Amino acid sequence: MNLIRDAWIPVIRAKSGKGMIAPWQVAEPDDPVMELAAPRPDFQGAMYQFLIGLLQTGFAPEDQDEWQEYWRTPPDTAMLRTRLETLAGAFEFDKADGPAFLQDYAMPDGEPKGIASLLIEAPGGKTVRDNLDHFVKRGSVMRVCKSCAAMALFTLQTNAPSGGVGHRVGLRGGGPLTTLVLPPEQTPLWQMLWLNVLDREDMPEHRQDRLAGVFPWMGLTRTSEKNGSETTPGNVHPLQAYWGMPRRIRLAFPSDNIVGDCDLCGAHDVEVVEEYRTRNYGVNYVGEWVHPLTPYRFDPKKEKPPLSLKGQQGGLGYRHWLAVTLADDEKGDCAAKVIRRYSEQRARALKIQRAARLWCFGFDMDNMKARCWYDQTFPLFNLDQQQRKKLLQWAGELVTAANDVGSILRKQVKAAWFNRPEDAKGDMNTVVMDFWQRSEPVFYELLNQLTMVPKEQELPPPELYSKWEKRLMTLSLDLFDAWVLEASNEDMAMKRIIAERDGLGRLVNGCKAMKQIRAKALPERGETDGTQVDVLLS
Repeated sequence: MNLIRDAWIPVIRAKSGKGMIAPWQVAEPDDPVMELAAPRPDFQGAMYQFLIGLLQTGFAPEDQDEWQEYWRTPPDTAMLRTRLETLAGAFEFDKADGPAFLQDYAMPDGEPKGIASLLIEAPGGKTVRDNLDHFVKRGSVMRVCKSCAAMALFTLQTNAPSGGVGHRVGLRGGGPLTTLVLPPEQTPLWQMLWLNVLDREDMPEHRQDRLAGVFPWMGLTRTSEKNGSETTPGNVHPLQAYWGMPRRIRLAFPSDNIVGDCDLCGAHDVEVVEEYRTRNYGVNYVGEWVHPLTPYRFDPKKEKPPLSLKGQQGGLGYRHWLAVTLADDEKGDCAAKVIRRYSEQRARALKIQRAARLWCFGFDMDNMKARCWYDQTFPLFNLDQQQRKKLLQWAGELVTAANDVGSILRKQVKAAWFNRPEDAKGDMNTVVMDFWQRSEPVFYELLNQLTMVPKEQELPPPELYSKWEKRLMTLSLDLFDAWVLEASNEDMAMKRIIAERDGLGRLVNGCKAMKQIRAKALPERGETDGTQVDVLLS
């Protein structure tokens, strides 16, 4: 199977519905492809990255003008096919030896593993031996079709968490967040992919003389048994950011093809894969790697390399909105390159007035264990530099206040539950997650209003801050009552509960972040005519 020439990518077309395509078919005008249809959400996110990487590597626009041209009118299918065909030699998949997509070039031996171990959440060997695979059971995935095998392999290589001694993490670190720009409304898949392709001024195309520098499986693996064998951005082509290969893997394709049913997508009577071989000490990516689709935190002192933002316990919410959409120079947070290119240039060039969508997804990893897969869609506003700077400050103040109130709420609920809260064990994050989820609608309502503030206005509308102050105070008390008075606790000591509830109100009112919110809120409506505020809230 060749991943450029053959139809292996599951999609949904506008007229005919579900089907399979080759990558060059993403721009077909008749019965256009509207969406990918991968069998798992992590595969779905990975396949978006695969197609974006293909276009970036083999069909990058020369400049912004050419980018806009192909946004308005997708390229001729024959031309796209011809351009991607130049990469086909690097995308052979089911070869027994020699160069094969994301597989070790020459691995004579290795540890045999069942194909399920390609899945990031699969239980490890020790987990199975100790009979601890309670939630993700062994034996549920025994064989997969070649399409799912290719998706699983790419998903693992691009998200690779730590996997034991010498089993390297992905180029962005284990379990990175990926952020993609999506149009405000549903469009054909071509537009959704093209919004995330940079022009050659930002990211060069590959050169034939450096093929292995882009696709590491096209040459001997840069193994990392010894110190000094690390792979930095200076060692290879910049486009390897899209095609990182930290794991040494070789899929087992027997000479007599095995035919059966795929345990992932359910395809019947297809050629399937059951095993692969693996070795440790693959490519060890270190240094100043910055993936164009991932937000990073940079060290303001420039003493440490950039750190990709990761999935976190409790999911993605508005508390992450600033880090993935806007740059925060003080904290060092920086949105992904494609997000910044859209916000700073493309939104205005395309005259997109409505808020675009930012799709953020990734695994929440606890070392080698996948705790959860998260994905979330955030608004991405069309703002000029001055407006972005003000929104960064204003939204940051709202989020900081919410973070402080959430922490106080957790502390007071725990103190109300237990006579000796400092000795009590257990996870209190559910209380805080409840707070974030219930405050989210009001936050986005206020955020939308803040984006509408005229650019010449330097101060935020005070009534918006007043509304946030009241929401945080009321919600914290309501949730305290729900989690304490409406739930069982250690001894239902009402005197202690009432004291902790009173303390909650005092602490929320007295915390620094809430004082800053209150200072910008409108204490009494009579202190201003409120004309501008009324317009914004209408």
